[in-house]
Amino acid sequence: MKTVKLMLLVPAIVLMSFSYAGLTDSEREFAVKHLKETKKNLLSKLKGLSDTQLSFKATPESWSIAECVEHIAITENMISGAAYGGLKGEADPSRRSELKMSDEQIVGFITDRSGKVKTQEAMEPTNSFGSYKETLKAFTTKRDENIAFIQKTNEDMRNHYNDFPFGVIDTYQTILFMSGHTERHTAQIEEVMADANFPKK
Repeated sequence: MKTVKLMLLVPAIVLMSFSYAGLTDSEREFAVKHLKETKKNLLSKLKGLSDTQLSFKATPESWSIAECVEHIAITENMISGAAYGGLKGEADPSRRSELKMSDEQIVGFITDRSGKVKTQEAMEPTNSFGSYKETLKAFTTKRDENIAFIQKTNEDMRNHYNDFPFGVIDTYQTILFMSGHTERHTAQIEEVMADANFPKK
């Protein structure tokens, strides 16, 4: 009888360990909610805008709304790619001491537009998707894929990492950074729309 109980207990221990390595329910829920909300908010700002409004620039040096959307689409691909690439190899809990920001601080950091940062050349808008329509499609397709991944993954996203110029974050935080990046540039779009010379239609 003791042998039978022990045999039943071992799979349970393995299952518990496997579950612990994945995201908690609250972590999964928070990320999915943020990914969905930032997508919804962006699309709501873009709804009904004319080509003239999409291409308007407040200054010759500033980005248009269409260019902001392209930048969001490019970085959606690049940042999620970095996150998934970071999941390769062995998990390393010892590196968690390198993390300096909480999840909330990561989101606050990237959404704060009080400090402007010049983007990397690879993320500059260059009409890389061919048209605004295709750009928006590329973003929504990739965002939906990223949402589906977070909803289902059992990867140990807390013990794999990505190196950014501002420091090391875990791969779960990288997804939050990506979602917050969308929020950051949705705010930029709102700033363009608030310009006194923004076309009425």
